[in-house]
Amino acid sequence: MKIFQIITRTDLGGAQSVVVNLANELCKDHEVIVAAGEGDGKMWKLLAPSIKREEISSLHRALSPINEIKTLFALRRLYGKYKPDIIHLHSSKVGILGRIAFPKLKIVYTVHGFDSIRIAYRQYLPLERILQGYCKMIVGVSEYDGWNLRGEGIRRNVRVIYNGISIPCALGGDPFVGIRGYVRKVLCIARLFPPKRVDLFLEVAVRLPRYAFIWIGNQYEYTQEHPSNVFFMGSLHNAGAYNEYADLFMLPSNYEGLPMTIIEAMAFGKPVVASNVGGISEIVVNGENGYTVENVPDTFAEKIEYILESNDIYSQFSRNALKRFEEDLTVDKMVGEYLKIYKAKISH
Repeated sequence: MKIFQIITRTDLGGAQSVVVNLANELCKDHEVIVAAGEGDGKMWKLLAPSIKREEISSLHRALSPINEIKTLFALRRLYGKYKPDIIHLHSSKVGILGRIAFPKLKIVYTVHGFDSIRIAYRQYLPLERILQGYCKMIVGVSEYDGWNLRGEGIRRNVRVIYNGISIPCALGGDPFVGIRGYVRKVLCIARLFPPKRVDLFLEVAVRLPRYAFIWIGNQYEYTQEHPSNVFFMGSLHNAGAYNEYADLFMLPSNYEGLPMTIIEAMAFGKPVVASNVGGISEIVVNGENGYTVENVPDTFAEKIEYILESNDIYSQFSRNALKRFEEDLTVDKMVGEYLKIYKAKISH
């Protein structure tokens, strides 16, 4: 098959990680073309050499009638150039434009966290309802997303497929060797972006001064005052691999789909304490491999301390995290589920 993967931005995030994982696996047996718009381009560097790349300069997250028209023409040109069998759209912006530009029988559209539309960008909802029939399948990345899609009147051909990853490449040495004097290390991987609650992260760190709190993914230097046990390491390549040298993964957030960063932590057998938002509670089960909690600093601190202060509990949670990853959250599992959809579309 000839398969398009199209996404709005090229800077690394959960949706971009899905595109990279899908493309790199699919290109072993299929011709894969990845197209994308604005961003820092870090996604391109992770794609296998055999994957064709197409940059769409007019494709931006911000609304612009002129750019949207240019992007529609660009998408049509790409369709004529490659004549793909499958067009897989990722993110709401290109999900709208792609469903207008391409033949609907070839389109699969993955919604990477429907709360980003349902809560943050509700102006897109009427278009999502209108365009639900302009593709063969709409995929949510959690049962939570599937339920909310249907609740908002988007019910045609909705399916849920969990995100999956390959285990990140090992770093070959402890990147936190300079962070000394702490009994445990708590890691968060996220951009400094309002829904990612860095304020909550800092408040939890204040309550647990014996632990080092490490934030990876800040795309600029964090210059505001913060506790001495908090370390901002910037935007790093292969960030998921840093979980190997941490003890627990923490994700404070206002909304999510099914975060790739949590799946990466579980791939290294790390317990997780995260906000009870989106589909997180479907893979982080309270009392088994971590906890999902309300965005209250004391609650976060209590659960983190409970896990880290008992070797027996920690070992149990760690085993359960790895087991859940191996059963449900591998890249092979995800790719297999998408291939079933792709091949079903070809047969129509």
